[in-house]
Parts: sequence; structure tokens; C-alpha cells
Amino acid sequence: MGSWHKTGCVLCAQNCGLEMLVEEGRLTKVRPDKDNPRSKGYACRKGLKVIYHQYPAGRLTQPLKRVGSDFHPISWEQAISEIAGRLKDLLGHYGPRCLAYMGGGAPGGSFEATFGVRLIRALGSHYYYSSAGQEFSGHWWVHGRMLGRQYNVTKPDEPRSEMLLAWGWNGMMSHQMPRARAVLSEISKDPQRLLVAVDPRRSETAAIADIHLALRPGSDALLLKAMIALMVQNGWEDADYLARRVQGWEKVKPWFTGFDARAALEVCGVDHDQVLELCRLLGSKRWSVHPDLGLYMGRRSTLNSYLLMLLCAAGGVLCRTGGNLVPGMIMPMGYHADERDPKVWRTVASNLPPAAAGSFPPAAMPEEITSGLPERLRTVLVSACNPLRAYPDTAAYERAFKELELLVVSDIVMSETARLAHYVLPCRTFYESWDGTFFPNTYPEVYFQMRRPVVQPPAQCKEASQIYCLLAKELGLVPQVPGELREAAKGNRLAFGMQLMQWAADKPGAKTMLPFVLAETLGQQWDSAALAALWGMLMTAPKAFAANAARAGFAPGPDLGDRVFQAILDNPQGLWVGKADPAQAWGDVRTESGKLEVYIPELAQEAEALSPQAEARDLEPDPVYPLVLSAGRHMDYNANTMMRNPEWNQGKRACTVALSPADAQALGLSDGQAVKVTTQAGTQSGELQVSGQVRPGTVLIPHGFGLNYDGQVYGLNVNYLTQASHRDPLGTPLHRYVPCRVEAA
Repeated sequence: MGSWHKTGCVLCAQNCGLEMLVEEGRLTKVRPDKDNPRSKGYACRKGLKVIYHQYPAGRLTQPLKRVGSDFHPISWEQAISEIAGRLKDLLGHYGPRCLAYMGGGAPGGSFEATFGVRLIRALGSHYYYSSAGQEFSGHWWVHGRMLGRQYNVTKPDEPRSEMLLAWGWNGMMSHQMPRARAVLSEISKDPQRLLVAVDPRRSETAAIADIHLALRPGSDALLLKAMIALMVQNGWEDADYLARRVQGWEKVKPWFTGFDARAALEVCGVDHDQVLELCRLLGSKRWSVHPDLGLYMGRRSTLNSYLLMLLCAAGGVLCRTGGNLVPGMIMPMGYHADERDPKVWRTVASNLPPAAAGSFPPAAMPEEITSGLPERLRTVLVSACNPLRAYPDTAAYERAFKELELLVVSDIVMSETARLAHYVLPCRTFYESWDGTFFPNTYPEVYFQMRRPVVQPPAQCKEASQIYCLLAKELGLVPQVPGELREAAKGNRLAFGMQLMQWAADKPGAKTMLPFVLAETLGQQWDSAALAALWGMLMTAPKAFAANAARAGFAPGPDLGDRVFQAILDNPQGLWVGKADPAQAWGDVRTESGKLEVYIPELAQEAEALSPQAEARDLEPDPVYPLVLSAGRHMDYNANTMMRNPEWNQGKRACTVALSPADAQALGLSDGQAVKVTTQAGTQSGELQVSGQVRPGTVLIPHGFGLNYDGQVYGLNVNYLTQASHRDPLGTPLHRYVPCRVEAA
């Protein structure tokens, strides 16, 4: 007889609750967890197939070292000693700018970033690259300017919204909020509420929306400017809110007062009267907006986010119940990194800042390696990601990673990135280790689940967090921990905590390396650096967390962190650990004025100059590449690069090149035939899918394919069709606007 274990999905940031049946030490079945207080028995097809992630072919079970073109197994002692030695040599010769860490982007676990970032910081480097920098650089940077902190990113308060705008977001496929399909369907069916989709194609979300604006690809900024103009010109903006809560409106308002909205909407390809009615609703209802990659990775990425935030300001919905608010959180997703501060690093070759709350954009990494500059990147530590499939311009990454003097990859399989590494270190899977995430997906409640091991790992596999602890210790970065402190870790946690603080107070540098010290003590007892780090986070959590925890029912006191920690251990299905106070929502605005500061000088000229005439000219198709590729279609059949075995999609058309019927007919192509797609980056071939969902003039290809699984490549890798240089000024790749052509293969 087997036993069921409560856990969570690791394939997207929602981490829906799951239960797993373990029989004879192996996962055999998965079902939704009805006891999970956030997902409430909701799970999508991907989560129910997650066993394919747990058991891939070619599982790494021991450290490997490249010798020529082959990999040889070595001991952990040899691997850590040699890697640390190479790091010391490179840092000593070239300085800390030669080192970068790329990780922290796994949707199933955030803890390795705690150790990875702190490790490179201790070595003097600030170069942290993650999927946040890939997707959110412009959006988070705009929040940093307008709200004062890049990590205080607003989220839609959809349960209390009268109208929800899905802008560039196909939530029925990409989820990105708890119980997405159920919630969106509820809004769609509610006669008192409205669902609005802004998307060039008739996506699954657009199909159930009350209003669908099928805008021309690449025209988001122009549409946003026209909508703000219609609100201003008709007096539909929230004047009282703008006067009380917003600073700088008088500087931006002239951009819209005389703007020709009708001409702009013609360029955008949307109906003037429909948009006019929507703008009237924006001025009369409490609404919220859920933007996604269609906006972030679209043409004029950062300007899109800026104008969207100005629309929210005009509607008076930022930091208001039913609008967009900063959610409560245990731990911010990064730190504020204002590039105007001379202490904030920029990349050497591309001069890009870490705009996504301390994270640099992966699109910049290849040229940072191949620039030939003295301070170029020479060594990269990669963890919990596969940049040669997940990030733009695979060809550029292949060339760059071959130039690295040291590439270390921690993974569960020999991924495409690992095949180029000098050392490959075997990780435990998310179901063999303690781990959790800090995605702030709910409001006002704050949810947390610490997944526990449900099956045993191979003997030599370690947590990614433990690997960085081994490196830090070998590099001499961790203070010598006395025996009495190790002994104290075996007993009462609070007594240990008091002894730890007393020791750290007298030990130079101990506090900055506290996660590693906890891993050396509590982590040794629990066989988990991540679990030890969680206890430390909760014990040192800021006052805001204590207030939120009190509202969730945790009595105040010096032992609050330990009691919350124990509650997390006692509730494997997860629990509400805090509750934000909507009355204090403006406390999350951290600008000098205490208001939303809407005038951003760096974007003012572009925003003011944006015109229908110029956009009509710039959006004219290139005769050589007349179609627009949206690189990264969300479906039920892709999960980034986390499920490599194509058997999980057996019988499905999982990786296709999707065209509209009109384009297929014009090109003389038919459904199911082989076609080739060509961009400035290269050419890839795949199976054509003719779909009425697709807007004429556009091409859709999903991400997460082209993986080499058990010697066979399945599907096409869309990032062979993207260029790292095709990006926003803050580094976000413009994956939703890639000029291309399609022809028979």
C-alpha cells in the first residue's frame, strides 16, 4: 500500500496544491489537493503530469567534469575544490566583474537564489541574471520610479474588481493567478462584472471576454495613449484621486489633451466607438488590470508599461481596493536597484542596469561574454534554469558559453546548457527537497507553502542551496562555526537563536553570511539549507510581516517567527501566514513625495512624440519579413523546459507553427505540412497548424521545445529565431514582435 503526500506543483508560479501517491519509494499518481487554501482543489493538466518532470531519462546522479569533449564522474570533494580554486584564480586575476550567477527563476523554488546571490555578493560581484530580468525589467523599473521600489509591483485585486482588463495576458492558458480558469470564467458569467481582453488574437481568454480589443501587433503603446486621451478629453479621469494621490500629472496631461485618438485607433486596427465605451467604463467602474508578456515583450516594452500605469493613475485604481495593489509578502522578490545611484552596477558592454529588482536581463549576457573587453564575463554559475532554451538567441548563447573560462551548471539532467559546462553538479528535484516560493499572488491574504521531500533523492544529489553552501565554505567565506553552536542546533530552536545572535554579534561578517551559518547548523540537522534559511527569514522578518501575521491570527511576541515556522511545518498543504491591511495600502508607496510620481523624464520624450502618423509608418511590414512572430505561445502542452520527455504530450499537437487561414491560403500552405520560419536570427522548421485563433499577419510558436531528450530532439526551439539585440532599452527581449516569413519546408 502506498501513501498520499501533500505538496505543490512546481511548473508555474501558481504552485497549485497537489497530492502525490508514493508507492515503494516512487511517485505513481497525482491529484489536486482540495485542502490547499489557495488553489482549493484546482490544478491544470501540467500539474497532473508533473511525474514526467520528476523522472526524466538521463538523471544526473554524481558530479561530472569535462575532459576534452567527454564528461567524467568525480567526487564532490574534487568538484568543489577545483571549482573554488578556479574561481579564486579568475577573481584574483580579473576582479569580481568576471563573475555572474544565473538562477533564481525556477517556478518551483526560490531558496537557491538566497544562497546564489549572497555567494556572488560575498565575492564582490553584483551580476545576477534571472527570468525576472528576462520578462519584467521595464515593468518593474516603471514601478520603481512611480512607487519608489522596484519590487513593489502592483497586482490586480480581481475578487473585488468590477472589471478586469487582461492586457497581453491569456490567463486561460498561462494562469498567473490562483485558479485562473475558474476565476476568469466566473467574471465572464457574472452579469455585474466585465472581462476585457486586449490581444491581437482571439485567445482562449478573449473568447470568453465581454469586450475584446484585437489590436494590431506592436501598437499597444499607441492604443494606451489613445485611451488615456479619450479619458482626459471627455473628463472621465478621477480628478480627486489625481489631485490627492498623484504628483506630476500636470506635466504628463498635455501629452493627451490634443492627441488625435481617432487616428490612433485606426492605426491600431480597433473600433473607435468600442474603445470610447470602454474608456467611459474605466472612468465609472472600479477596475484592475492584469498585464503579461504580450505587453512586456511587445514592441516599445517599457513605454507600454509606463502608459499602462498612467492609465491606471487616470482611472484612480492604483493602491485602491478593487484596483491594483501591492500584495503582502514574506520576502520581496529582489531589492530596489536605482541605476541613478552610482553604486549600482551596469553591464560593461551593453550598459544595462539591473532594472528588475536587482536582476540583469539575460538578453545581455552573450555580448557580456564575447565583447573582448577586459572586464567581460568569464565565469558563470547556472542553477535551476536552462538558458540555451529559455532565453533569447540560442545561437549567441552557444557561441558565448563556449568562450567561458568556467561554466558550472547545477541541474537534475544533462540539459543543453549543461552540455557546454566545465562542471555539472547533480541536484535534488523539487520533490526530493525542502523548497518554496515567494510569489505574491494573492491579496490581502499572504500564502506560503514549504514543500517537503516526498521521495528520497539519489545518494549524491544535493539541494542547489547546499551546493552554494559547499562552495562558500571552500572559498573561506563562511565564519568558523564553534562546536557549541552546532550542538545548540540539536535542541530548542529559540535557545539556539539566542546563542546564534550572541555569537554573530562578536563575529565580523557573520550576519551577512547568516544563511550559510544556518545551513552549517540547523541545516546539518535537517539536511536542508533551504529549510534552515526559511527559519532565519521568519525570525528576522520586518515589522510589516509581523503586523500581517497578527491579522492572520498569529499572536505578537518575540517568538512569532518560530511559531509561524512551526505552523508551516504542521500544514504541508500550505496556509495563510499573513493578511495585508487595505487601509494601509499607501504605505507601500515609498517615493519621496509619498504619492505616485508619474512623470518619468527618461520616457517623456518618447511618450509625447508617439503619434499615429509615425506609428503607421513604423508598423509597415518589412517586405523581406512580412509577418510578425509571437515567440512563446502559452498552452496546456508546454512548461518551459521542465518536462523534457515528449511522452507527456503523446497524441497532442504540442509544438506547431500556427498561422491564420487567410495567411495559409495566401502562401499556398495547408494544415499539417512542414514549413520553415525565417527571421534575422535564423531558420527553423516545424509542422503548420492553421487556426482561426490567429490574427492574419501573425505567427505563433510555443516556447520550451527543441529539447534533446534521450538522443532525440522534439519540436523546434523558438529561440533560434530570436536575437539578443532585438530588445527594449532596458533589456527585455521583444519576443512578441519578431518580423519573420513562412514558406514550405
